[in-house]
Formats: sequence, structure tokens, C-alpha cells
Amino acid sequence: MSLNEIGMQKIWEGNKQKRLDELFKIDNSKDTTASESTMISISGDVSKVKRIGAQMKNGGITINGNVGMHLGEEMAGGKITVNGDVGSWAGSMMKNGAIEIHGNAGDYLAAPYRGSTKGMHGGKITVHGNVGNEAGAYMKKGTIKIHGNTGQFVGLRMHDGTIQVQGDCDARAGACMIAGKIVIEGKLESILPSFTVDTIKPKVKIEENETVQGPFYVFLGDLAECGNGKLYVSKQNNPQLTIYDKFL
Repeated sequence: MSLNEIGMQKIWEGNKQKRLDELFKIDNSKDTTASESTMISISGDVSKVKRIGAQMKNGGITINGNVGMHLGEEMAGGKITVNGDVGSWAGSMMKNGAIEIHGNAGDYLAAPYRGSTKGMHGGKITVHGNVGNEAGAYMKKGTIKIHGNTGQFVGLRMHDGTIQVQGDCDARAGACMIAGKIVIEGKLESILPSFTVDTIKPKVKIEENETVQGPFYVFLGDLAECGNGKLYVSKQNNPQLTIYDKFL
């Protein structure tokens, strides 16, 4: 498309449609070092703009500022980079590709809508800040890496994939999980009673060429769902869990 054709594209503002060039300044800069794939750069506060990068299949989007809900919803390829904070449901129902957030993310990271069981099916999400509740709910494949802290119910009803939390984690991690791996390197508020301690591991594998040094308590569950998921919790940062040592 030409710049004029791009500017004429209609988007919703509330319950009315407007041309894209009524809301944004649009220009085109050629980068001779870039690949042939399409690259979109958005600069400014778009924290009230929803569904940027929804269903994208290739190329790249860079956002220099905060962004609204449903970023990369049902994304199937390409990469989204955000130099700011992101609203709820980022990477919802993601299938492939990569999202990297250099700020905080809201609730329901990679999770489906209420009433749906269509969780993240692939790809990778990296958050350098903190994340809200229910990150990775109904996750079936892929990797989520959280450098900061996370809220409650991380990995809720998780079926497969890997979630790594380098910071602290609120309660109910892995609730109703069937399979998959959750690694908590910081402090975990409490272990659900439907998980059983299995062993202590000196390290845990995150990705093909990446491991994290422990030691880690390994809990299996959620037994209330006949689950066989693995919850790895740092032994050093959770002295309150030494009560489980007598069962090993």
C-alpha cells in the first residue's frame, strides 16, 4: 500500500470509524539493513489502542510506549517488541512467533477469554517487568519467561509448555494444571495442598540450551485433576518449605 492507502484504512474509535491518518501521523522510512519482511514502528502512548498485531503471521512491530489490551492476540508468526507497559490479555491464544515486553504486563498474559479453553499453543513471550494474575492459563505449548514478579494462579489449568518466573510469585501457582512445567526462582507464597513433593533437583532445563541452577523442590500436581505437572520452586528462597524435607 501507498502511504495514502494506509491512511485511508478505517479503524474504530469508540463506536465510530475514523481514517487511520486522522489519529496517527504516518510516514515510511526505508532501512537498507532490514530484512525483506514488513516492519511497523509505533511511537507514542497507545495504551488505549487494542489488538495491535492481532493474528499477525510474519514481519515485526516495535512499539515505543505503552500499549493496550489484546496485543498479539492469536499471533501466528513474526515478532512484537514493546518498550513500555502492556495491558491485559497480551498474547492471548497465541500460536507462534515472539513477544518481548520491556515493561510490565497486565492480567491474563497468553490466556484465553472467559469461558474458552483455547490457551497459548506455541511461540515465546518474554516480560522484563512484572505480570498480573493468571499468566499462562490453559497453556498448551510454548514458553513464557517473566523476569519480575507475577500474581496469583500462574499456569492455571496448564496442559503443556514452560513458564519461568525469575521473581516472586503469589499463591495458587499451577492450580488445576494437568501437565507442563512452572519454574519459580523467587519466593512462592504457598503450595497448594493438592500438590505432592517429589524430589530436589540441582538445576532445571528451561529451553534447549538454557538451564537454571537450583536447588529446586519439585512438586507434582494438580492431583485434584489427576495432573502430572511439575512445579519447581527455589529451595534457597523458600526456607518455609523445609517442612517438606522429611517426606523426601
